[in-house]
Amino acid sequence: MSPTRSRVRLGALAILLTTAGAVYALDHLIKWVVEQHVAYQTQVPSSGPVTIDHVHNTGAAFGLFPQLQTVFLVVAVLVSGYIVLAGHRFGSGLSTQLPLGLVLGGATANAVDRFRQGYVVDYIDLHRWPVFNLADMCIVVGIVAALFFVVPRAEGPRGDAAIPPGSEG
Repeated sequence: MSPTRSRVRLGALAILLTTAGAVYALDHLIKWVVEQHVAYQTQVPSSGPVTIDHVHNTGAAFGLFPQLQTVFLVVAVLVSGYIVLAGHRFGSGLSTQLPLGLVLGGATANAVDRFRQGYVVDYIDLHRWPVFNLADMCIVVGIVAALFFVVPRAEGPRGDAAIPPGSEG
């Protein structure tokens, strides 16, 4: 591998890991604040369009399938490993690595909680949607952004953006 390619890969990895680390740290900081200042199964304020609602989620997204806790943990580890090892193949720029970092940080934050505690602390309550947390939000935003920025690039040769027919030159 050429020195230039090595630097590009290191730059991509730096974006990926910095984003993931920021998501992980902020998510765990907020979870800690919620656990310290909002009693379990309590909502603050008591009403409003958005409240902080301290709940424990033993299932997947939205509390589904709590009996599959180990499966969720294994999937999070596999997805995280794949992103770290192969994420550079989708491109090395910010528009590629940032969404992958959001998914990696969110998946890692929730996986660590599942492993350590057996549940994930959720706290954002929109009252029209199940309670969720920052890690969940980053996973969803990262996946949606990846659909716009990563998937189209993967269609071209060697991960480059596909060239539309008739525009070759």
